[in-house]
Amino acid sequence: MARYNGPKTKISRIFGEPILGNGKWLTKNSNPPGMHGEKRKRKTLGEYALQLREKQKAKYTYGILEKQFRKTFEEAARRRGVTGENLIKLCEARLDNTVFRMGIAPSRPAARQLVSHKHIEVNGEVVNVPSCQLKPGDIISIKESSKGRTSITSAVRAKNPKFSWLDWNETEMKGTFITYPERESVPENIKEQLIVELYSK
Repeated sequence: MARYNGPKTKISRIFGEPILGNGKWLTKNSNPPGMHGEKRKRKTLGEYALQLREKQKAKYTYGILEKQFRKTFEEAARRRGVTGENLIKLCEARLDNTVFRMGIAPSRPAARQLVSHKHIEVNGEVVNVPSCQLKPGDIISIKESSKGRTSITSAVRAKNPKFSWLDWNETEMKGTFITYPERESVPENIKEQLIVELYSK
């Protein structure tokens, strides 16, 4: 199962925002990475560089590698509506992202691990594919035999009211993917139109 295993703080410093994990180190050192990062000024990026950076930001944010991200984009382009918004909707509909949004896991990598280790069920069936695309009405729950594990239940949080497209019952440890989110409801700082322009070249 392919995933990014490199340094997370370095990526956050490249973009100047907490792309991976929390941003506690950005308050201490927000300079670009490298031995000359403090002296080096951030360059004014050209059109292509800006487009590429937005694509990289989206990939790191959702934990998707290039081949899978391109497939997701192609699926977004086939669907009705605005391609960029469809891309964000499909990324948000991934099982690992939904587990994170519901508060079952503290981060997307942690959510990915829960799914791949077979602790999560979709509509009563164990699913161990983090990239599984959910559909409106799908029910996500923690597997019955995993509910007794303190390492899992201690990380479970209450439902975040900002994510109106999800429903989560902390007592039953069960939630529903109600619908695809509208773009303005997704808090990620991604300019998806730049990604569309990049892939359209």
